[in-house]
Amino acid sequence: MIDFPEYRRLLYLVNDNLDGLLPGADVNSASLSESMRYSLKAGGKRIRPVLLLAACELAGGDTTEALPYACAVEYIHTYSLIHDDLPAMDDDDMRRGAPTNHRVYGEATAILAGDGLLTSAFEVMYKDMFMYFDKPEMLKKRARAAYELSKACGCRGMIAGQIADIEAENVSVSPELLDYIQVNKTAALIRAAAVAGGYIGGAGAELIDSLSAYGENLGLAFQIADDILDVTGEEKELGKATGHDAELRKATWPSVHGMEESRRMMSELTRKAIECISSYDRNTDFFAEIARGLARRTR
Repeated sequence: MIDFPEYRRLLYLVNDNLDGLLPGADVNSASLSESMRYSLKAGGKRIRPVLLLAACELAGGDTTEALPYACAVEYIHTYSLIHDDLPAMDDDDMRRGAPTNHRVYGEATAILAGDGLLTSAFEVMYKDMFMYFDKPEMLKKRARAAYELSKACGCRGMIAGQIADIEAENVSVSPELLDYIQVNKTAALIRAAAVAGGYIGGAGAELIDSLSAYGENLGLAFQIADDILDVTGEEKELGKATGHDAELRKATWPSVHGMEESRRMMSELTRKAIECISSYDRNTDFFAEIARGLARRTR
């Protein structure tokens, strides 16, 4: 569990702006808007947007300026969950404690809702950039942030990890291929969120490198925890079905490394994440607590 004042403050900022920044739909496409908002408002930890805002603050920036990018990364993440849950992918019935999008609206609408959230993420970021055409340095920060998020969710990031994950079902997977899948499928967007926030806040190269290393290690630890919880967790507590990875014979950390080694690797990656950011000369307790809180979920 993650529950401390600074996290709640940033979580509130994200939740308070998600709907308002999302582009509206006209009366002829009202069902699309409803479907998009259904999944977006279903809750969740909002780790990626909260990290983006925290990284912006760590770099000395204003979270208000980073909000469009924080909301954009949550739109991207939610789109990926809608598509992951589809029958052609993981075929899940529950997500965040509620029926999955396609179970409520049908497969066609769910696909389009995911498409709508993904494209809305870029619309929101570009709309923000339009305000800084006469301020090249501020525009450059935002362009870098948008590029990091774009790369992380595309064919050199999340999508690459997803196709490798699908192709790894029902086959023997090497530790190296498992690393490739999870670095791209999960860690890439978490890493990009931290780096994007750093860029908007005006971070220098040293802090960007620290945020990048922190985000990747955190992302891998996060995925190991999810894999462990799919085996040991309770459906009611997680808000989704458990045991699904084994049913699909997916490549997971426990299936490749065993449960004991998976727990050890999660602890080591959590330690590395904290170490990566603690070398920076500002207060980084927030980032350490996020890392520890995500690892504590498996206890």
